[in-house]
Amino acid sequence: MLKNITIGTLGFSSGLPYILIFSTLGVWLAEIGTDLSLIGFFAWIVLTYSLKFLWAPAVDNFSVPILNRFGKRKSWILLSQILIAVGLLLLSITSPHESLYFFAFIAFLVAFSGSIQDIAIDAFRIELAGLDQQGNLAASYQFGYRIAILVSSSFALIFASDYGWTLTYQLMALLMLIGVAGVLICPEVENPDLKKLNFENSIVEPLKDFFSRFGLFMASFLLMIVATYRLTDIVMGPMASPFYLEKGYSLKEIGYVVKVVAVMASIFGFFLGGLLVKRFGVKMSLITGACLVMLTNLSFSAVALYEKDLSLLGFIVGADSLAAGVVGTANITFLTSLVSKKYTAVQYALLTSFMMLPGKIFSGFSGLLANSFKTEYGSETGWMLFFLTTSFLTVPSLLLLLYYRKAHKDASTL
Repeated sequence: MLKNITIGTLGFSSGLPYILIFSTLGVWLAEIGTDLSLIGFFAWIVLTYSLKFLWAPAVDNFSVPILNRFGKRKSWILLSQILIAVGLLLLSITSPHESLYFFAFIAFLVAFSGSIQDIAIDAFRIELAGLDQQGNLAASYQFGYRIAILVSSSFALIFASDYGWTLTYQLMALLMLIGVAGVLICPEVENPDLKKLNFENSIVEPLKDFFSRFGLFMASFLLMIVATYRLTDIVMGPMASPFYLEKGYSLKEIGYVVKVVAVMASIFGFFLGGLLVKRFGVKMSLITGACLVMLTNLSFSAVALYEKDLSLLGFIVGADSLAAGVVGTANITFLTSLVSKKYTAVQYALLTSFMMLPGKIFSGFSGLLANSFKTEYGSETGWMLFFLTTSFLTVPSLLLLLYYRKAHKDASTL
């Protein structure tokens, strides 16, 4: 029970900074009139989460002086939590109007600290209990993470509407103490089997294993699917909140309706995705998810042409989040099927990084794309064309999946 509580609080402290930087910060910038191009560039800050495999060996090989009295993993978790809290406090007292570059630098430090925290928490969770308990710990982690999403998105927007962004981010910094308390109440378990990681056995060997198992052509083909499958929702993501604000929705309306509906629908989508995988297999689930994401993004282009309608927006946001949930479950199952048990954690981390990197890089240009369409065709038509463009980013992965399903009907990887 104590272990589940600890991992639940760590799931909370993991989700809080990611959503505050990736999503809520964009609403803050949009509300004060920041150019869409700059908001898009802020999406690059969370590239730290996609590149965390590069500094994972340091977390495995060393501990933090002074804090290591609590344990090796705990030392990194506590250090990152302290840095995240301090970073959020600095953001709260920094004006993005007057010091945008310093504001972006602090946001980067929060994201970097968050990526270190995730590495240490994953290791702590795996070492804390045997394989038979990992399912319960994973569930506790996801529960804490989902609560953090609600707090750092819906609650934060509602609170900011009444009390401003300064107090909101100060409150979020204070809430990081939940994770601190959680990690302190549970003893760390020593891992005598832990091997020292270097560049070769943390990156080169897992990659060589992947290409040797599938062959150069098939491995490259599978990586193309991985790299293109989440492009639509990742590229569209940074522009969602600025779009809501420009259409006239208030922070409270976004907080109460859009964010709450999105979280609840995505949770339902996770379970629906699991049922689809079990009933129809991973191939069809991936294809179904891609089609759903394309259709729901196309629906946003229709919202762009209508006047403010909270019910319509809530319905479409719910459908989009449900599609994202289906895609999430199918994609996790797909990635897991590609991983060797020899390099489970490392290969999975590399695959997820490869999945996120193209989308994160392109998402940095999402503001430029939206601005160019709006300048050329006006606000309503410009947003419509933006969502049409992001919708069709699904086409490459869909074509790859359809070809793969037809050419390799008996392939065990899918």
